[in-house]
Amino acid sequence: MTKILVTGGAGNVGGALVEKLIKDPTNFVVIVDNLSTGFLSKLPSNAFTNWKFIKADVNNYHEISSIMLSYSFGYVYHFAAVVGVLRTQENPVSVLDDISGIKHILNLSKNTSVKQVFFSSSSEVYGEPVELPQHEHRTPLNSRVPYAVVKNVGECFFRSYQQEFGLSYTIFRFFNTYGPNQSTDFVVSRFIALALKNEDITIYGDGSQTRTFTYVDDTVDTCIKIMKDNLLENDVINIGSDKLMTVLELAQLVIKLTNSKSNIVHLPPLKEGDMTRRQPDNSKMKEILNRDLISIEDGIKRMISDKKYLTSIGL
Repeated sequence: MTKILVTGGAGNVGGALVEKLIKDPTNFVVIVDNLSTGFLSKLPSNAFTNWKFIKADVNNYHEISSIMLSYSFGYVYHFAAVVGVLRTQENPVSVLDDISGIKHILNLSKNTSVKQVFFSSSSEVYGEPVELPQHEHRTPLNSRVPYAVVKNVGECFFRSYQQEFGLSYTIFRFFNTYGPNQSTDFVVSRFIALALKNEDITIYGDGSQTRTFTYVDDTVDTCIKIMKDNLLENDVINIGSDKLMTVLELAQLVIKLTNSKSNIVHLPPLKEGDMTRRQPDNSKMKEILNRDLISIEDGIKRMISDKKYLTSIGL
């Protein structure tokens, strides 16, 4: 039995990751989440017995140490973090607190049975790009917003612990990942929810910001395959689609696919944190998956036909 810890496992990506991990009966997954942004509704079905949820805060050493010392985890996915552009801007001190959680996970992992730790970093570390697509090792990391700085500091901690203690890691730099577990704090889910209710869809600025959107199945399949096949040890990978789309085009597509009567309303641009361009070099991801990524059209159709998602937005 492979014992796996997933912090932030009641969130969007973490919840989807757990759902796929427990489909393998040889895995036992412990989910840790403080439910500050996660939800119990994102936990797996009780039809599966090879998982356990513990409400705890990784930034509290006593809480996370009691869990990690009680289980002989082979692998740790550290996905717990304060997320969301607006939330992180409004709570910068809470964002900085996440450095404590990173250190707790690393110190406990190096002193226990953990073979490898997987860290959820972010495309935000690149800041305003000096080149497109953004490459894991060539593109400078130049963002100064607290969320991105914490992710960058976290990456440094992982590299340092490997160098000094031999603790293996893989860093996931996630680009926009959407899916049925995503809350309406994030752009794809928010646009779909508003469109299905025929309410105005609001966009910051003129909507010319370019993004890539990755369906959650592609994201978690990559994360799991890296663990199972022992790939990219002590390395970093961009996880995201490379198909560019403006935020305005996304809103228009959502309205079209939902047959909505929503209007698009433009708001003043955000002061910071809303990068104008973002696109990964996802060569590593494509090689690992060895299949086509799910298109944004198909992903949106999957969401609007997902009963769990529709219930979560009150439909």
